[in-house]
Amino acid sequence: MKEYLEFKKARCKDCYKCLRECPVKAIEVKNHQAQIIKERCILCGRCTVVCPQNAKIVHSEKDDVDNLLLGNDNVVASVAPSFISSFRLRNFAQMETVLYKLGFAYAEETAVGANAVTKEYEKCIASGNFPNFITSACPALCRLIQEYHPQALRYLAPVDSPMIAHAKMLRQRFPDCKVVFIGPCIAKKREARESGLISGVLTFEDLRRFMTERGVTFPLPDAQEEFERYSCTGITEGMTANRSKCYPVRRGIIHSFENRPEGYDYMAVDGPDGCVNALENIDKMTGVFLEMNMCKNACVGGPCSLVEDCEGVRAAVDVKRYVREECSALPREKPGDRPYDVDISAVYPPMESKSRIPTEEQITDILRRTGKFRPEDELNCGSCGYPTCREKAWAVFNGYADIDICLPYMRERAESMSYEIIHNSPEGIVVLDSEMNVVDINSKAKELLGITAVNLKGLPAIDFFNPTEFLIAQNSGRQYVRKKIYIAETKKHIELSISILKGNHAIFGILKDITEEVHYNEKLGKMRMETLATTDEVIKKQMRVAQEIASLLGETTAETKVALLKLKKTLMQEEEEREKSGEKS
Repeated sequence: MKEYLEFKKARCKDCYKCLRECPVKAIEVKNHQAQIIKERCILCGRCTVVCPQNAKIVHSEKDDVDNLLLGNDNVVASVAPSFISSFRLRNFAQMETVLYKLGFAYAEETAVGANAVTKEYEKCIASGNFPNFITSACPALCRLIQEYHPQALRYLAPVDSPMIAHAKMLRQRFPDCKVVFIGPCIAKKREARESGLISGVLTFEDLRRFMTERGVTFPLPDAQEEFERYSCTGITEGMTANRSKCYPVRRGIIHSFENRPEGYDYMAVDGPDGCVNALENIDKMTGVFLEMNMCKNACVGGPCSLVEDCEGVRAAVDVKRYVREECSALPREKPGDRPYDVDISAVYPPMESKSRIPTEEQITDILRRTGKFRPEDELNCGSCGYPTCREKAWAVFNGYADIDICLPYMRERAESMSYEIIHNSPEGIVVLDSEMNVVDINSKAKELLGITAVNLKGLPAIDFFNPTEFLIAQNSGRQYVRKKIYIAETKKHIELSISILKGNHAIFGILKDITEEVHYNEKLGKMRMETLATTDEVIKKQMRVAQEIASLLGETTAETKVALLKLKKTLMQEEEEREKSGEKS
């Protein structure tokens, strides 16, 4: 399958916002990286709009269109009427001038096709075959119905989208032309490719980059001379007002009818949630005309438009003003006019989902692996991106998600693991906050410090032990401090290691019991002193003996004295070094 949309690697931050917003859950999160599930994606582009990291890659056809323009002098552009709001223009003459400069042989608004689509809608409604009627102008919506809500297909208008209808009309007028669609929609890329009628699709983002690279800018609204220099036809000659130019705004299709057919309540639904809810309840309604758009604020809010989320109202006003000014300046179509002679009927067959359906036992098994044994364990918090724990289990079963993306489960697991590590450690552990309040303390630390209270969390450390060393460590700014101290209450000698956890505004202390080591060193020191005393007594005895046999030993006596004195000096030096070492520690 051709790639139209994907996410950049290494930018995903495990927020699952794209998955939460995706109406068909066509996103898998593997190894902490979100990826598009191509066979499930309807290309509504919602994920690209909500991603806080802007981690989208919408594959551009700009280079392909550029090559097409360089090698062909018969390329025509079909421009979505939402160009008015994205580029803040006053009329199509400005857009037409730019497109001619870029190399297009002809340019026309897709609204010409939309006008024909509206007339086909009127014919469908007049047939009386639709208890409810859903418009088919949004390719993402049509894909949503075909694959995920096939029960609603009988209500979907069997009519081409305005883009396809316009392409058919252009190819009839210019038999050898190459049609390029320009608009704000990602789903149009797939629709264009599958139709075989359109040679390329440029998003408004692509067009802006194209213009920048070529150094082309829009002329001023009143620069009609510039337009006439490139246009091969008159501006208004033979033209009539086209109310279908309001298709890109909410209720735009409804307003495109010159006279709305009776017998329907006309409703507009936009945004993924609204469309899904309407389709899930469509069989509970009757006599409803539904203008449905997957994009919030309809096409002016398309994923590749140049309109920010907060500018939806402004964008709609721009388009409505544009249509209103045209309708006041041009004559209206005469009743019965049919300015097209092509078949724009369409068939939307159901599409089989490739996802597997797990059994109840398989769902239960996956739930249990994340600590959900009872219905009340299923929090359905939605933090993983799926609305319920069971839907997340479905995703795990299909390989669309890792089992550990359940945040409550992972938090409980992490807290349980850290609790076990801290409270079963053979060393004492104390964690204080920057205000010297107890964050955590294990039983070994309580034992070493002589603390009998059960729960210390949140209480001042000074109420239970002397936190002076922690204060000194905090004020010194040193990352790591190690010191030996004596605890009088428990008669314990401990080695205290303190780490400053700056990122968490906490102080982490490890208390190691070195009492036996200290006692052993004291005992060893006592033995050394006793050895020195014994050695001194031996020297004295040897001297007395030496005096008695001095005449017999001669030089030998002097050598013996020197050797014994050296031994004494060596032992004393060792004792002094041991004492100095103890003072330093």
